[in-house]
Amino acid sequence: MQKDHYPSQDSARRAKAVLQRLCDTDRKIATAESCTGGLVAALLTDIEGCSHAFERGFVSYTDRAKQEVLGVECRLLAEQGAVSQAVAIAMAEGALSRSGADIAVSTTGFAGPAGEEDEEGLVHFALAQLGRNTVHRVRSFGPIGRDLIRQRSLETILDMLEETLT
Repeated sequence: MQKDHYPSQDSARRAKAVLQRLCDTDRKIATAESCTGGLVAALLTDIEGCSHAFERGFVSYTDRAKQEVLGVECRLLAEQGAVSQAVAIAMAEGALSRSGADIAVSTTGFAGPAGEEDEEGLVHFALAQLGRNTVHRVRSFGPIGRDLIRQRSLETILDMLEETLT
């Protein structure tokens, strides 16, 4: 199967600008990823000259990993499901509290194909910052395939970061 080329040149340009803003303000970022599987961290660490703005990345694909690595409560996962607003927020806040970062982003969703009761393309995002309220966003990309869902998720994270940093 041929994969779409990502990140796109536009995503790479945007990520570089985001990291430069973080460098300029002496802030660090952490990522907490599930459905994107480290794609956001990979893009951010691929940018030369701004590596000191990336603190760390967590890839927590399973519920158990979300609990152990990010401190997401078992009760929350059981009641809300891994793909939910509450879990996306808990993931971002967990990444923030378990790192030396000033800002953390998270993704959790169904990249597809999804189970019978799951909505393929549904992704929840969160952005947590020290001293500020955590921001949540949800997108329904539809059944466009894993690669495009992951790319669109990356673009959504970049949107959130740009909005926060400007």
